[in-house]
Amino acid sequence: MPQGQPLYVPEDGLTTRQRRNRPLLIVHTGHGKGKTTAAFGLALRAWNAGWPIGVFQFVKSAKWRIGEEPAFKTLGALHEQTGQGAPVTWHKMGEGWSWLRGNAGRPAGPDTARDLHSDPDMQAENARAGWERIKQDLAAETYRLYLLDEFTYPIKWGWVDVKEVVEVLRERPGAQHVVVTGRDAAPELLDAADLVTEMTKVKHPMDAGQKGQRGIEW
Repeated sequence: MPQGQPLYVPEDGLTTRQRRNRPLLIVHTGHGKGKTTAAFGLALRAWNAGWPIGVFQFVKSAKWRIGEEPAFKTLGALHEQTGQGAPVTWHKMGEGWSWLRGNAGRPAGPDTARDLHSDPDMQAENARAGWERIKQDLAAETYRLYLLDEFTYPIKWGWVDVKEVVEVLRERPGAQHVVVTGRDAAPELLDAADLVTEMTKVKHPMDAGQKGQRGIEW
């Protein structure tokens, strides 16, 4: 794609502007490092463009504090104070989802994350709850960019139906971009995506016994 020019222009009746601004389904997969990192880099561009951002973080424990979370929450606060950029909303399955905490039948407080990660049934239930919320937000066009971090795993484990995911994402209204990250993305999701990047590991410090470090891994 030299100088940003597409190699093929379909005869779809769309203008160059219409085709350029089509909403994208993007998948970052593979066993290499950088899937989430790349997605948050894209989210920085979205924030600068004034696009409301919704982050839905699947799987990760509430105890894990990745560096992007406080950074993006700061950017969201900056938007509230100055109008610069865009609002940022952050939801974590590891914390039982912000809209579910304290509901009847669900533990609230510090035991929530421990129970969530020790009880497979609760993990699956929370994954489905997250997906239901995403469906509602897509229908309402709540965000311009959705970052579904590690969403490939609930699909892989059968907690969320891949056919439904593909159908909902294909039929989403408006100009909503969706980025899905995680290893082992389902073939159906890859087929539906507009942009797929596979991170391939060539070398990693962990191969030499080095654990992850602050500022690099989180």
